[in-house]
Amino acid sequence: MKTPLVPPRRLLDHILRCNTRDDTRFRPFLIAGHKAGTVRDDVVTMLAEWRDVFEIDAQAVRLAPRFATVEERTAVLRDVTKGLVERKLIAKLRSENYRIVENWGDEPLALLDRSAVAVFGIKAFGIHINGYTRRGDQMLLWIGRRALDKAVEPGKLDNMVAGGQPAGLSLIDNLIKEAEEEASIARDVALRTTQAGAITYCMEDERGLKPDTMFVYDLELPNGFTPRPNDDEITEFMLMTPDEVIERMRTSYDFKFNVNLVLIDFLIRTGFIRPENEPDYLALVAGLHPSI
Repeated sequence: MKTPLVPPRRLLDHILRCNTRDDTRFRPFLIAGHKAGTVRDDVVTMLAEWRDVFEIDAQAVRLAPRFATVEERTAVLRDVTKGLVERKLIAKLRSENYRIVENWGDEPLALLDRSAVAVFGIKAFGIHINGYTRRGDQMLLWIGRRALDKAVEPGKLDNMVAGGQPAGLSLIDNLIKEAEEEASIARDVALRTTQAGAITYCMEDERGLKPDTMFVYDLELPNGFTPRPNDDEITEFMLMTPDEVIERMRTSYDFKFNVNLVLIDFLIRTGFIRPENEPDYLALVAGLHPSI
């Protein structure tokens, strides 16, 4: 995603950015009568090459009903995804499946490679951990920097830990895995996180639509503990005061686009963004939880 050239004027700009799309260019993607996703018209044109897989009209794109089981649907969608890689719409397979569901908690209609999630506009889920420590009366946030070879927002600032929610893992198991992989945080420390709700947004990008839900966790780390990168996704960690984080969000796009939302939520909950000091306070609160 290309970073806008015009700096943000207010915190609310980050929420508006994450909920920008042109609904007139999309149509529903249906599996067995259920809304599985949303597909943009230019992608629909490409999917029309698979005439034995999709039934397409002006109202919707439907997976052919002859694919009646989760296994059959998963297999044929993987074949299509490989074809989209060959056609350069997708850079490469990620070899990590996401569940296709109408709502969190539903049984999956199919599984889909992570690389094709935005192409088919399926609901995606992930976990984000706000890591922080205290020095006396001062709170400090642990902020990561994304690797320069990341496909999305390379070099941008990030939460201490964040990751998509793959099929076959519980949220807590995924949290433990991501905490170890991204920040060298041991299982017993990761289990001290507190669940802090969820944030939603629905954003159009160059491939399609991202109706995303981020499950948010907070983790207070002891003063003296330093997270260390343990894979190739984060290159370094740094400490920032809440005021420094707010100032960078007010004046720049230094943070990965959706990380701004997680940080705004955390700073509201911890009292650093208050109705007394933020004229868009109510719009921020409402904007973190749109229906997607």
